[in-house]
Amino acid sequence: MKIVHIVDPFAGGIATFLKLLTEELKDDYHIIVHGERKELADAKYVKTIFPRKNIKFIHWKSVQREISPIKDFKAYAELVSILRRFKSADVVHLHSSKAGFLGRIACRQLGIDNVIYTPNGAPFLIKKDSSVNLKLYERFEKLAYHFGGRIICASASEKEEYEKRGMTADFISNGTRIGKDSFIGNKDYNKFRIVTSGRVANQKNPHFFNEVAWAFAELKHFEFVWIGHGEDTAALTAPNIRVTGWLSGEGVKHEIAKADLYLSTSFFEGLPFAVIEAMSLGKCLLLSNCTGNIDLVKRGVNGEIFNNQEEAINHVIYFYLNKEITESMGINSLEICRDYFSIEETAFRYRMEYQKMVDYKKRAARIVVLKKKRATFSAQKKLVKQ
Repeated sequence: MKIVHIVDPFAGGIATFLKLLTEELKDDYHIIVHGERKELADAKYVKTIFPRKNIKFIHWKSVQREISPIKDFKAYAELVSILRRFKSADVVHLHSSKAGFLGRIACRQLGIDNVIYTPNGAPFLIKKDSSVNLKLYERFEKLAYHFGGRIICASASEKEEYEKRGMTADFISNGTRIGKDSFIGNKDYNKFRIVTSGRVANQKNPHFFNEVAWAFAELKHFEFVWIGHGEDTAALTAPNIRVTGWLSGEGVKHEIAKADLYLSTSFFEGLPFAVIEAMSLGKCLLLSNCTGNIDLVKRGVNGEIFNNQEEAINHVIYFYLNKEITESMGINSLEICRDYFSIEETAFRYRMEYQKMVDYKKRAARIVVLKKKRATFSAQKKLVKQ
């Protein structure tokens, strides 16, 4: 099977997920059409983590994050030109909102019907953005929805948000690889370490993370770690926060493995890959009450959800004072991850969706042929009667 993936940005959790998916679907051929945001990751480096045999990379040069009619039209024209070369592909899979918007319109123009769109965080859920912008993002999503393609979200809660807005959707949970090295790294038992991972940007709400850290600034045995970098790194001013910058996949795992607690302060998510990785490493979770996060926590079993700073701070204190419970919840995280968020199950479900689309297209083609044959036969019968 030939699958075209269109993705922007080609970094972070989306890139890691694509790597795992293509590794699992090693008998298929994958064309990855990608943008590049050098402030997030160098595409040349990202490519090195992918398997070599079954992948072709194509740089989508003109795509960029911001909404700009002129630049977006240029990106759209380039994408049409690229997709025209792969009209015979079995499936086009669009990852993220910009790829989803431009990709669905481009596929409609080219007559490509087998299209899947995975938002990985719906843009109309950005709580800190203005209501005008949120309405604009929602209208863009609804507009693209009418151009076709099947929406497959990364979580049940994200699926519900689309259906609330009148867009039919399904979901397949993101997944990670869970191996024997689930517990790696050396913990410093003189420290209580709280960690998060991802781009330091508005969506992840670094200002909230910073305020929680400040609440423990005078307590030397508390350490907060942000794995990553981004445009809002300057917001992390608390003296007990360590920002690692971007690390390799193994480097991220090593940092998370040393932690006592994984904290997410995000405004919204699809289904955060970084949190799933933390679960696979046996970490107790403390997550903001938002789309995507709420699908990963069973309250009182593998962690807690919070609604405000006071709740978050109180939970941190509780987990510190009850370290045995915290460790037990971490073990539960690992078990939940094994049961519900393995990449093997995720890849299997996507492969089934791809196959359904291919089978449907074949059946539709056979029906067209049969109709033509019947029409020809009917015309011949009329001629004989005449």
